[in-house]
Amino acid sequence: MTNDLTAPLAAPAVADAPPAPPAADTVADRAFLMSMARVPLLAVIWVVAAAAAHQAWAVAGPADLPNFGPLAVLCFGMVLAAWIDGYAFKVPNWLTLALVVSGWYLGVLHDLGVPVDAGRGGIGSALLGTAIGFAALFPALFIGGMGQGDVKMTMGFGAWIGAFFGFGYELPNEDVISGPAVIWWAFALGVIIGGVFGLVIMAVRRQFHKNVQNFRAIALDLQTLVTHGPAKAAERANARRKDWVRLPYGVPLCVGFLGYLWYRLFLVG
Repeated sequence: MTNDLTAPLAAPAVADAPPAPPAADTVADRAFLMSMARVPLLAVIWVVAAAAAHQAWAVAGPADLPNFGPLAVLCFGMVLAAWIDGYAFKVPNWLTLALVVSGWYLGVLHDLGVPVDAGRGGIGSALLGTAIGFAALFPALFIGGMGQGDVKMTMGFGAWIGAFFGFGYELPNEDVISGPAVIWWAFALGVIIGGVFGLVIMAVRRQFHKNVQNFRAIALDLQTLVTHGPAKAAERANARRKDWVRLPYGVPLCVGFLGYLWYRLFLVG
């Protein structure tokens, strides 16, 4: 009989280790996918808002003007994007991409003859407007001088303007507006306002010598973009990112977009 004192002791039971928490990258990817899944539905809401604004304008809007109800919805979207950018320095995808996709929806509805609003542009002009919005900020994006949210915001503006005006929208005075021209000039005005905004910030901070150096560095970044490609330009820009002054570029872009629409439709048109 084996002595109990000399018998080998049984190994103590080991509790199962708790499952490892999901990696941060996995959580971020899941959140991103969920955000993207909501975009088509949010885009439908923007289209419904455009249709409702069209009906409201038909009932209570100025009788001597075309029905610009959907443009009022677009202006609200731009103001919302600028407001978020102003305090968060980031424009969320749920807003910008929903504006882009809803502009495409409007273009498709116009092509199908669905009387959702008074827009004249189809999916072709909506896609072209989106492309113009992207191309306008492409250099700044690839040298890291502009956030992706600002680019998507401009793409959303372009998609709606392309879908509404198309390649030729006749005003009551027989003047014809082209969607691509509106997008370009509105963007140009936004850039000018952004430049003035930047100069005011410089004057307030009184760092003129440093700002001159930054302008020279940006010029070299753009030259590098042309001669060596976007990867090398982004590398140069990222090397001095710690010295950048963050500015909410969505704000001057919004002012430029809305200002040009007001000028073109109510002052000139």
